[in-house]
Amino acid sequence: MPIVKTITLLQVPRLAIGSGCISECPKYLADRGVERALVIAPPFGRKIAEQILAGIAHTQIEDSIEAEPSVSGFDAILERAKAFKPDAVIGLGGGSAIDVAKLTAALIDGEQKVNEVFGTGLVKGRSAILVCVPTTAGTGAEVSPNAILLDEADEMKKGVVSPYLVPDAAFVDAELTVSVPPAVTAATGLDALTHCIEAYTNRFAHPVVDTWAIEGVRLIAGALATAVREPKNIDAREKLALGSLYGGLCLGPVNTAAVHALSYPLGGRHHVAHGHANAILLPHVFRFNIPAALERSAAVAVALGAKPQATTEATAEASIGELWRLINATGLEMSLTALGISEKETPQLAAAGLGVARLMKNNPRGMTQAEAEAIYHAAFSGTRQ
Repeated sequence: MPIVKTITLLQVPRLAIGSGCISECPKYLADRGVERALVIAPPFGRKIAEQILAGIAHTQIEDSIEAEPSVSGFDAILERAKAFKPDAVIGLGGGSAIDVAKLTAALIDGEQKVNEVFGTGLVKGRSAILVCVPTTAGTGAEVSPNAILLDEADEMKKGVVSPYLVPDAAFVDAELTVSVPPAVTAATGLDALTHCIEAYTNRFAHPVVDTWAIEGVRLIAGALATAVREPKNIDAREKLALGSLYGGLCLGPVNTAAVHALSYPLGGRHHVAHGHANAILLPHVFRFNIPAALERSAAVAVALGAKPQATTEATAEASIGELWRLINATGLEMSLTALGISEKETPQLAAAGLGVARLMKNNPRGMTQAEAEAIYHAAFSGTRQ
């Protein structure tokens, strides 16, 4: 048997990283011969979108993005995109705008509907050029093969995973994140941290991905509180952007696990923002997983800032205190009760989360209905260390 198992990496062909690199995007589009470009962005992204589109003959900006994109909202955007017939689609913004852009580029030819591609490997192809420009440091969607939409009919977030969702180019410019409000910086930063932690402690962890994942933990843990407290601190913003990028690179080959699976019904039923839902569940799921991933949990603890203890067990346990230290520094609300969700829904939430087999299979420790309910009960109290 091989010592290192086979892994397939789906990489963005053109990846620009660094403050100011967005200035390279117009030339990239020109060099590709783009004549009709569609930008999908939130309203605040219009000015940046106009700069990117300078020199292109025919342009359209779609800025009606929902905070948590739904199937019906996406379908409306897709129909307008089909009428415009772009040869390039640019996702500018957070994960919501980027995910919608990725799916628009893949489905604009009309051969498939989005409900036909939920799952893994079901997208048939993509003809439009796809470019992604993140303005938050959180989802890592600009380099992943994943996209998420809310299926209103099932009250559940659903994922599409496909090589055709990997962009042709991505421009990761930390300067675009300095205007992000503190609460959003906190939630998206903890989302990126969750990507890295879940990839590193994953049942299918891989040495190549480990490198990105553990460095992402270190970068985010060291910079998040500063970025929340000092939004214009470009050093902190650059570290967060890089940590988020590393988390995104983990998503394709290894992906996430129980934190994300259990967060989906919170978004689907109650529209809790994706990053916020992950942040609420992270310390509770991580504590549950420690016995099944002792050495890796200890490595995460050190990357979070803990000092090595006398035993691996003690070091691993120190990770919980470090997680709460970081969360407390962001000021993010950590109680589901405070968000207006009834604890009576716990059985339904747990069952829905456990049903996300695509992610639950990655968790280092198997989880029963009763154990999932216990995690939600802890999240309702929002107990802090």
